Order: sequence, then structure tokens, then C-alpha cells
Amino acid sequence: MTPEEIEQRALLLRLCSLMLQYPDAELAGAKPVLTATVQALPPSPAAGHLAEFTNWFTGQESEALERHYVEMFDLRRRSSLYLTYYLHGDTRRRGMALLTLAQRFKATGWDTDGGELPDHLPVVLEFAALVGPGAGEAPLRQHRRGLELIHHALTDADSPYRHVLAALLTLLPPATEADLKAVAELAAEGPPNEDVGIDPYGEGAFAPPGTFTPPPPAPPTHAPPLGEGSA
Repeated sequence: MTPEEIEQRALLLRLCSLMLQYPDAELAGAKPVLTATVQALPPSPAAGHLAEFTNWFTGQESEALERHYVEMFDLRRRSSLYLTYYLHGDTRRRGMALLTLAQRFKATGWDTDGGELPDHLPVVLEFAALVGPGAGEAPLRQHRRGLELIHHALTDADSPYRHVLAALLTLLPPATEADLKAVAELAAEGPPNEDVGIDPYGEGAFAPPGTFTPPPPAPPTHAPPLGEGSA
């Protein structure tokens, strides 16, 4: 890709990251800038999907946006934004995956502010935008099947957020037949599960075998989907 194409791709990834963050007062106040930025994008499938989303987003009241976000991403496990959940479920392997992802971030000189787990999709998208199509987008490619499942779940729920996932998926390699089969199985059976868990990321070592360490009380958008929850 040319430098201009890489820069445009980074902008699309940043827009996806921004749109998938909790719609607080700051984000709601940025509606005019968000709309103008999307309208200025060169024509592409991704730009078309993002325009569909902003058309809906800018016409909603703040409270309605907040309620919809919580319903889609905090109360539904099939559309959670924590990517390692889809690959590892409630298992000890998820803790190692989180650690590996955090180390990947630090190896490039990028350190998050610690407000979210490293597998939170907006965080992964920002990393991809900063580092570039190769190493930066590797976590997105690794979790391609989880992204497909989120998109399917949002589509089934008729959520406008499906357009943001659709835009992102146009930037990744096409799903293979094996990917689609795995997504169907994941949707039917759910991720792996164990009777053991992990300490909240950044709070200590992994829980010893045979124990479960629940996450501490926290706002829904800052807690991983561990333990039993709604589908």
C-alpha cells in the first residue's frame, strides 16, 4: 500500500475504535466532527458502512445511545467487545492471552492507560491504527472469527452497530469456509469453559487450579464477560 492508503486505513480503524466506545458526553458532543470526518472519506465499502452508522448515531438522544450500547455490549455475551473471550472463553488460557496481548503492545512502545483490558476491541483497533497493517492488525486477524460472531449477533439484534463491524470486516482478509464453520459452531456451542478463572487483569497472578476469582465490582464497560451471563 502507498503511504496515503496506509494513512487512510489508519483513519478508518480509528473511526471504528471511536464509534465502538461507550457513548459518553464527550463522544456525544463530537457528533458533528464525527459526521464531517466520515462524509469526507473517499468512497469505499467501509466508508459506506460508517456513514450508515453515523446517520443513526447523530439522530439519537444521549440516554438512548447509552441504553442501546449497554444492551448490545454489556448484557449480551455474543456481542461482547472482549475478543479473547471468543477464542478462550472462561479458561485459564484467556489470562495468558491477555498478558501476551499487553506485551505485544509494550514491545512496540505503546502503553495503554489501563482503563480497559487489552483485548477490548476499541483498544485493539487503536493499536492497529498506530502500528500499521502488518504487526498492528495481527490481533484483528487472529480474532477474525470472534469479530464475525459479534457482527452476526449485532445483525440479529438489528443494531446499527452492525455497520461498524461490517466496515471493519471489509478491511480484513475474507473469511474462509473454515472460519464460517467455526463461527457457526461458536454461535451454537459457545466458547470453551472451565471451573477456574483468572484474577482481574493487572491485579495479580492467575487463580490456582480449582478456584474461581470473580472480577471486582466495576462499570459494565470495564469488566470482562467472565462467569455466567446472558446470551
